[in-house]
Amino acid sequence: MGKIRIKSFGDEQTEKAQKDEEKKRKEAKKTAKAPGMKGGERVVSVGPSEEELEALGAKEEKQETVEKPKQKELKKEQKDFRSQKYQTITKSFDKTKIYSISEALELLTKLQRGKFDETVELHVNTNSPSVSGNVTLPNGTGKITKVAIANDALIAEIEKGVISFDILVAEPAIMPKLARVAKVLGPRGLMPNPKNGTITEKPEEVAKKYESGLVNFKTETKAPIIHLTIGKMSLGAQKLSENIEALISAVKKANILNATLKSTMSPGIKVKI
Repeated sequence: MGKIRIKSFGDEQTEKAQKDEEKKRKEAKKTAKAPGMKGGERVVSVGPSEEELEALGAKEEKQETVEKPKQKELKKEQKDFRSQKYQTITKSFDKTKIYSISEALELLTKLQRGKFDETVELHVNTNSPSVSGNVTLPNGTGKITKVAIANDALIAEIEKGVISFDILVAEPAIMPKLARVAKVLGPRGLMPNPKNGTITEKPEEVAKKYESGLVNFKTETKAPIIHLTIGKMSLGAQKLSENIEALISAVKKANILNATLKSTMSPGIKVKI
């Protein structure tokens, strides 16, 4: 007779308990427990659902649509902003009125805001896009003009990026050498030019004229307007008036449509020509 295996009641309970424990471990592997969840609860997905993502995207798009106009409005406000003092002096005179030169200069004195000696400018709109020339201001510009005469040493400095002059005068013979630095001088408007008299056989004489108040003028490339510096406020109304008359005579009244006078910190004042 073969061997008979006898199972006790206790052995069956132990085996059943082991099987149950094994079953629980297998189920635990399939189940994720996250913070705040009860044990045994399954995590179906992590993060927002597709529906939630779509809703979130729509919300962000809506927010961007609302924010963009606000940014445009802010830029506009910043662009249009003027100081309280500027607004006050602007209201102190009639911007639509055309003043005589003497009236405009008197008004300009009252509109000064800077604590420095402000520069006076005349802005002229012309009826032609090719008005140019030069004029010697009887009372100068109130500013020291640095005039240089081209030579080998100066060209060497320009090649190194050193520019210590406002106007450059040259003899025709040295122009081929100056061509090496044309890319540096051209964009700054410093390249000698026969039209404004800075290429000459007598550079010393021309240099003295510029130092004593000779001014070049030319309409802008993209608009028929000339910007002219006529001096400093410290010159006084009489001397500034004489400079303005000299400029108007050089530009010629027939070429002028209208003109505006202003200082560095003031609003523009329309003047009669």
